[in-house]
Amino acid sequence: MAFSYNKLWKILIDRKMMKKDLMAMTGLTTTTMAKLGKELPVSMDVLARICKALRCNIGDIVDYIDEENK
Repeated sequence: MAFSYNKLWKILIDRKMMKKDLMAMTGLTTTTMAKLGKELPVSMDVLARICKALRCNIGDIVDYIDEENK
């Protein structure tokens, strides 16, 4: 199973924000940001904090990719 956070990165670009801005708004660590960058799973708490900070829904920032059916 894999996750894609491309939608999150696009939102940041559209809002002229940097990853460090997101970190400041949410209190995310560099380790968590690295996981997002490598498209690894993160906790629902992390996703909820991002959604709250960006005022969006979870589907706006992450996609689930079924690698078996590619």
